[in-house]
Amino acid sequence: MVQTDPEDTHSMAQKTVLIVYAHQSPCSFNSALKDVAVEELEEQGYRVIVSDLYAMDFRANATREDIIGELKNPHLFQYGEETLHAWMEHRLSDDIVAEQRKVEEAELIIFQFPLYWFSVPAIMKGWMDRVLTQGFAFSLEKMYNYGIFKDKKAMLSFTTGATQTMFSPEGINGDINVALWPLQNGTLHFCGFQILAPQIFWSPAFCPDMVRTAMLDGWRARLKGLLKEKPLTFAPCELFDLSFQGGFLLRPDVKKELNSQPYGLTTGHHLGKPLPPDNQIKTQPDESRPKAE
Repeated sequence: MVQTDPEDTHSMAQKTVLIVYAHQSPCSFNSALKDVAVEELEEQGYRVIVSDLYAMDFRANATREDIIGELKNPHLFQYGEETLHAWMEHRLSDDIVAEQRKVEEAELIIFQFPLYWFSVPAIMKGWMDRVLTQGFAFSLEKMYNYGIFKDKKAMLSFTTGATQTMFSPEGINGDINVALWPLQNGTLHFCGFQILAPQIFWSPAFCPDMVRTAMLDGWRARLKGLLKEKPLTFAPCELFDLSFQGGFLLRPDVKKELNSQPYGLTTGHHLGKPLPPDNQIKTQPDESRPKAE
């Protein structure tokens, strides 16, 4: 397992997987899930890099320290603008640059974590805030299916404290598809990633050992064909008027076509219709969305 050396030239043809991992304990179920992924993917011949964020003491807060040298505007610090210029001029802090190199080399990124407050732990959110800088990961011209990382895949693998029924549309926590939309669409797909269906481990802390073992076995089985899976469905940019004059809104002809559909286009683009079932956790058939022209 490669921990921190993305420069390894072991094999130019070898595919690379990056696991961004956030759990404090090496005895945790999340750690076991990470170890299963490393073992199975390496068996398949992949080079696996693990960014163990707690072990690395990765800094979560996005600050002036992320920029080496002078600021473009010292009177009003704007993190996005300053990191864009720093990325262009090779002046980002060393820890950010090291992680960006890993992202560049990876064909797939797996985010392994326990669900905290319907999202990722703060240290992982900090990784996203600091590593996925403007210019490196996105621009106004390069976003969503036009995005910089459109040839890469990403996925969430996480544990929950709640049961699956609690995250159902009728459950007390509400629909898990709604909870996942900001992370999967608003962060990862915004940067262009093709998003594989999440691997969700429901309430392992309250499951007997045999159930946790079955969860690990199921994860190992899925990993055997993971990179051949079809990604989740998101609304392609071609369906929108990509101009400030047009407000980046769905084209009128697309809205008209959607009027005859029983469900909205996606979890986020529902247009007041029922949400397409499991849009953020299962692959949808191609015929379920308007054609991009």
